[in-house]
Amino acid sequence: MRTWALSSGFGFENLRLEERAEPSCGARQVRIRVRAVSLNARDVMMARGEYNPRQKLPLVLASDAAGEVVECGAEVNEWRQGDRVCPIFAGLWQRGPLTQAARRSSLGGPLDGTLTEYFVANADALVALPEHLSFQEGACLPCAGVTAYRALVEFAQLQTGQWLACLGTGGVSLAALGIARALGVRVILTSRSAEKLVRAAALGVEHGIDTSQTAEWGSAVRTLTGGEGAHHVLEVGGAGTIGESLRALRLGGSLSVIGVLSGALPALDLRPILMQDLRIQGIFVGSRETFLHLLELVSAHSLRPQIDRVFEFEAAPAAFEYAASGRQFGKVVISVG
Repeated sequence: MRTWALSSGFGFENLRLEERAEPSCGARQVRIRVRAVSLNARDVMMARGEYNPRQKLPLVLASDAAGEVVECGAEVNEWRQGDRVCPIFAGLWQRGPLTQAARRSSLGGPLDGTLTEYFVANADALVALPEHLSFQEGACLPCAGVTAYRALVEFAQLQTGQWLACLGTGGVSLAALGIARALGVRVILTSRSAEKLVRAAALGVEHGIDTSQTAEWGSAVRTLTGGEGAHHVLEVGGAGTIGESLRALRLGGSLSVIGVLSGALPALDLRPILMQDLRIQGIFVGSRETFLHLLELVSAHSLRPQIDRVFEFEAAPAAFEYAASGRQFGKVVISVG
C-alpha cells in the first residue's frame, strides 16, 4: 500500500510517498480502506515540527479520515465488511475527561495517522459515517467537528438565541457555524476577507466583521450584540487575537481556545477575566462519546461540512502547502484511491 510519511525530518519537503505492507488485523481490530483524509492546522504544525519538536519519526501524518471496512478481527461483532466509518482522534478516549493515556493515543502524532491507503483501528475506536455524507465530507468530522461540538455544546452549553463569535473561516469555525445554526444560536464571524464574509453570510452568519478594516473587532462584537457581548468566543488565533476575543465577551461569558495560528505566547491582561467573571477552556478535540453526540446532531439536521478543495492522494504535499496558506474557506481534503 502507499503511505505518506515524514521519515528524514520535518517540513513539507520531507513528505515521502512510501510503499508499505498492508497492516494485519488483530482479534479486536478492523482494517479500513481509507477513502478520504482532511487536514487540520494541527497536521500542518506537526509536519513543520512546530506542534511537537520531539515527535519521533518516521510518522504517518493526519488525524481525520473516512473509509470502508474491508476486514474484521475474529472477536469483532459490531462492524462488518463494507461499513462506512471514521476513526476517532484518540483511540483510548472513549468518554469522560481527557487522560494521559488517551492523549498519547492520538493519530497523526504521537501515533501514526491516516494518510495511507489502509489503516487498522480497534473496533471501539470507530464511529459510523452518517448515510447522507460522502467519504470526503465524513473525513472532516473527527477533529474539526468534534472540537466545535465540544466547545459549543459541552463546554459553553449555548442555547437558542445566544450569541457566538467565530474567528476566521477554517474548518473548526465553519463546523461551529453549522452546529450553532442547528441549535438556533446567532453567529458573528470575523475574517480579513470581504469575499469570505459574503460566503459566510450565505451559510447563515448574522454579522460579519472585516478585521482588515476593524482592528478593534471585540468592541464591534459588543456593539452588534446590543452592548452586552457574545456568550461564547471560539478562539483559533492565539496570541494575536485572544485580547480582542476577551473584549468581545459579555459578563459571565466563555472562551474556548482551539488554536494558536497567530502565536502561542500572548501578553495577556488577566483583569478582564477576573472582573467580568469569564471562563476559558482549552479544547483538545473530544472523546468517542462526544463524537457520537455530534453525529446525532449532524444526522438530525442533515449538516454537511464545508469543503474548500479536494486534492488527489499523489498531491498530498501540495494539499499541506495550501492548508498552510490560509486561503481556504472550510476544509482541505485529500482523496485516497
